[in-house]
Amino acid sequence: MNKSIAPTVVLVHGAFADASSFAAVIPELLADGIPVLAPAVPNRSLTGDAAYVASVVRRIPGPVVLVGHSYGGAVITVAGIEDNVVGLVYLAGYALDEGESLGALQGRFPDSDLASALVYSPYPTAGGGEGVDVSVDVARFPAIFAHDIDPDLAAVLAVTQRPLAAAAFTESAPAAAWKTRPAWGVVASADRTINPDVERFGYRRAGMITTEMDSSHLVMLSRPKDVVAMIREAIQHTAG
Repeated sequence: MNKSIAPTVVLVHGAFADASSFAAVIPELLADGIPVLAPAVPNRSLTGDAAYVASVVRRIPGPVVLVGHSYGGAVITVAGIEDNVVGLVYLAGYALDEGESLGALQGRFPDSDLASALVYSPYPTAGGGEGVDVSVDVARFPAIFAHDIDPDLAAVLAVTQRPLAAAAFTESAPAAAWKTRPAWGVVASADRTINPDVERFGYRRAGMITTEMDSSHLVMLSRPKDVVAMIREAIQHTAG
């Protein structure tokens, strides 16, 4: 692939994870000569996280393809309106509509196994206030999040979670970038974290090019080559 026309791929992780969740995808993209960034998302609020990712995107000279996993899908839905974003890829992600929250989209469908495994913990905020962090019960994390990846890796991921502030679940998306950008979506059909019908609904509503993969929620670790193939497809389309 011609490096001069290749967009930069920005990988946006989701809740209960960090950028290392793309560890199986990044080497293949780099081997193709594709510029890659995988920022650490604060996971404090939807608009705040999207603003942070947008600030990363604005610093990139040239086009960007945003790839969002899970909650990261909601983040790229908002951040993707930046002028140099040319495509969006959703991995087992939330494709919110403008004015819609994670809770509202998820509430259209039956709960996944995740709902009963969430743990709520207070954390201090600026000015002496208190917020609430949401994480996944460590003992249940492997079965719910990562049932088809190496058990030793799943155990590490369970104890290195990056929690999501509870406020992010009720915050409405101020924009929906898929309305003005081409988008691709991966449905993790064996997902126990997000009901796969949540993914299907959001992608269908957005008119995305969609692929179903028999995978846990961590599709980029379970099916990395297939995920990379979809990212390459998005790159080729947007670079052409």
